[in-house]
Amino acid sequence: MKPILCPSMMCCNFSNLKEEMALLEEAKIDMYHCDIMDGTFVPNMALGISDIQAIRSLTNKKIDAHLMIDSPANKVDWFIDAGADIIYLHPESEMYVIKTIQHIHERKKEAGVAINPDISLVSLEELYPFCDYILVMTVNPGFAGQSFIESMDRKIERLVHLKQKYGFQIIMDGACSPERIKAYSCCGVDGFVLGTSALFKEDKKYKERLDELRGVCGR
Repeated sequence: MKPILCPSMMCCNFSNLKEEMALLEEAKIDMYHCDIMDGTFVPNMALGISDIQAIRSLTNKKIDAHLMIDSPANKVDWFIDAGADIIYLHPESEMYVIKTIQHIHERKKEAGVAINPDISLVSLEELYPFCDYILVMTVNPGFAGQSFIESMDRKIERLVHLKQKYGFQIIMDGACSPERIKAYSCCGVDGFVLGTSALFKEDKKYKERLDELRGVCGR
């Protein structure tokens, strides 16, 4: 299987979204990754409902909403109604994670948890049977362009083992360079969020870069 390649839309040029989306569609990306930040759960503010609506109007492909916000249970319907197909929750931001995931499934959408670097996998054991995806953060959330946290190797190795039991897919988010995408794809990671390390450059050669990534992964 080829890796799932997901451009991080907070890195694109929203002043010319139609052109950006046309280039990404030409590059045959697999899904769009939307970071939703409220300035409270993480020290930054990013995309919102209107941004997802704008992206949805320009594509039929899957859109995920990575909710880096406080109390997401009260807001997941906003993002589903805006056009999101996958909702990621941070377990530490929500008191009743399983209940919220069940609600997302009732809305006929997919759900997953996003795991910050300092969150233990053991503490999330009860959640895995309910997850379609696990979004493993390999940088601290909130800002693009951060350095990869090398100690995440052990966490990813453990997640690859767990997915054989629970059937979720693993998406890696943070400093996903071409070299890391090749290495972790071979290790069993299913997909990668692409930001400034692998995709978004001033030359906008999105198709060329994605073709190269698919070629080197060998899956």
